[in-house]
Amino acid sequence: MTAGLGPEEWQAVALSLKVSFWATLLSLPPGLFIAYALARWQFWGKQVLNGLVHLPLILPPVVTGYLLLLVFGRQGLAGAWLESLGIVLAFRWTGAVLAAAIMAFPLMVRAMRLAIEAVDPRLEAAAATLGAPRIAVFATVTLPLILPGLITGAVLAFAKAMGEFGATITFVSNIPGQTRTLPTAIYTFLQVPGGDAAALRLVLVSVIVAMAALLVSELLAHRASRRINGA
Repeated sequence: MTAGLGPEEWQAVALSLKVSFWATLLSLPPGLFIAYALARWQFWGKQVLNGLVHLPLILPPVVTGYLLLLVFGRQGLAGAWLESLGIVLAFRWTGAVLAAAIMAFPLMVRAMRLAIEAVDPRLEAAAATLGAPRIAVFATVTLPLILPGLITGAVLAFAKAMGEFGATITFVSNIPGQTRTLPTAIYTFLQVPGGDAAALRLVLVSVIVAMAALLVSELLAHRASRRINGA
């Protein structure tokens, strides 16, 4: 096994990092909003929303990818409308971002929801009684307290996006240099004679990236916890 990665392997690594970064970043605002709604609000359809959020964890990833293709494909209702605006998701790296974000979303929401539920509502109520607007209470009281959970959710989402395979290959296929991420590249190399060495290199890269993400998340969460506790 040669030590370095080839151009095709570097493409897969770079694209996976790109897709995972954007999938995580774009998921954070809606993920935080839904996590807060599920943790703090009572409304009609709450259990339906909770079920929809966690549905990608239960459905086979290929089913999720096929549903994305039906909705966001060029012939789909949303896909046709987006294409009229010059936005194409199917068989593009942007579609890989969407697939990865949807598959990672439940893990992100669950981590943040648990963090929000761990915050004593009386702290928020006390700030509200002092006349602070709800958004100010969230920004100054809730958000700092849930920061470790937010970091954990983001890292879990990033790791899940890095490893996403089924929904991605169904929705955006496996196009070299365009939609071939780390998992699909590993799968491709395993299908060709003599591709085991390249597949193993990419497996090692996947492990290193995942471990690095976990270590960074632990460090950031530890620092956030120390700041919250006033240490």
